[in-house]
Amino acid sequence: MLIKEKIKILKKMKLIRIVEESIAEKYSEGEMRCPTHLCSGQEGVAASIGYLLNVSDYVVSTHRAHGHYLAKGGDLKKMLAEIYGKSTGCSKGYGGSMHLIDLKVNFMGSSAIVGNSLPIGAGLALSIQIEKSKKISCIFLGDGCIEEGVFHETINFCAQRNLPVLFVCENNLYSVYSSLSVRQPKNRSIAKMVSGMGIKSFCIDGNNVEKIIELTSKELLKVRSGLGPRFIEYSTYRWREHCGPNFDNDIGYRTEKEFQKWKKNDPIELFEHKLLKNKEITKKEIKKIEDGLLKKTNLAFNYAKKSPFPNQSEAFKNLYAD
Repeated sequence: MLIKEKIKILKKMKLIRIVEESIAEKYSEGEMRCPTHLCSGQEGVAASIGYLLNVSDYVVSTHRAHGHYLAKGGDLKKMLAEIYGKSTGCSKGYGGSMHLIDLKVNFMGSSAIVGNSLPIGAGLALSIQIEKSKKISCIFLGDGCIEEGVFHETINFCAQRNLPVLFVCENNLYSVYSSLSVRQPKNRSIAKMVSGMGIKSFCIDGNNVEKIIELTSKELLKVRSGLGPRFIEYSTYRWREHCGPNFDNDIGYRTEKEFQKWKKNDPIELFEHKLLKNKEITKKEIKKIEDGLLKKTNLAFNYAKKSPFPNQSEAFKNLYAD
């Protein structure tokens, strides 16, 4: 990677971290009235994938979607306005934190229902195949999604149809408060399981940006070349509680020791340290980047807070029932 490309990824990671931590800080003000699932600690995957994808590529995401949305180029002001339930939000205030969409950058939506985005992503991939374009459909999912029937159905469909899909599995070890050990067979490898279902699969460190870029870029080229879907499992870790702004290491389902171990592998600090060591960036330049991103974030929060709520007369618009 060129230095300017590395710095671009660093900026993406830092933006996501600043935004997520700002949401956590301001959540107690009581103005964000929707549940929020923060991704602090998982920025390496989102930023790297966002960097590698083209604007024309489709993305669907999970309930923990802020980082994916921002890394794909989604509008920060509109995202925060959505979380505040305002009419200027990316879903016009209807959806909140878990229902983000930005068609300008082909971020096709996130969902509160575990696994719900998978068949949508597969459908988008089928449309790409029919159109014979070079786009791909990127499907973000978590380890908890593996236990849903729709996961296996989607994997089977994509493998059978040889669809242009990149599955990005962020394995952060937990589904709400349940670890992998109480949800899945002992020593199961998600990537190996998917490989057995007919899709070329890999498992790598989700905190190592350079490894993510190296492997994912190669596999993306193969997907674009018509060689079929790819599944990559990225080992990562969310710092804060499953849903909400707090830390929850005291409630018993995970330990402070485990948390501190993962925090030492902060993807931002690891990547930043390498850039400094290689003299590809200076501390002064990093400070300038952080100041600029903090200013951008504060302006976006002000925009969201000052934006109007939707008119009550619009409450039942854009609703569909079959």
